[in-house]
Amino acid sequence: QGHHTSSVGVGLRFGMVLFITSEVLFFFAFFWAFFHSSLAPVAELGVCWPPSGIEPLNPFLIPLLNTAVLLSSGVTITWSHHSIIENNWLSAVQGLFFTVILGLYFTLLQAWEYYDAPFTISDGVYGSTFFVATGFHGLHVIIGTTFLSVCLFRLFNYHFSNNH
Repeated sequence: QGHHTSSVGVGLRFGMVLFITSEVLFFFAFFWAFFHSSLAPVAELGVCWPPSGIEPLNPFLIPLLNTAVLLSSGVTITWSHHSIIENNWLSAVQGLFFTVILGLYFTLLQAWEYYDAPFTISDGVYGSTFFVATGFHGLHVIIGTTFLSVCLFRLFNYHFSNNH
């Protein structure tokens, strides 16, 4: 189980590189839209950023907390991974459990941020770039949390070891 020929292994690694590249390019488009609009605002936006009438979110409230939650989840998933390598089952389960909880917490904070936002997706380029970029990021977190929940179930049932 888990053993592949060298050509299959190369194909799997190449597939992962292509997947990560496509994700980077996907989000690059949203950053491009944001920076294009914010660094050179057009006359239709009042030649200012954010556009007139838009009250941006305070970056030191929910956005900063969500950043801390995401960084913390990186720590807990790394803790779980290293615990699996070291055959420390309990620590691996704890790390993965905390990672799933942090993913759920991030999703709840994101929903709260959307609910509390003083602008909408229909408020021009500012609202559309904000909600599309953060929405797709939130979707990635939801999908990742779902996958990690399955991994937690499997880890809890001893489906993983340090060599598989």
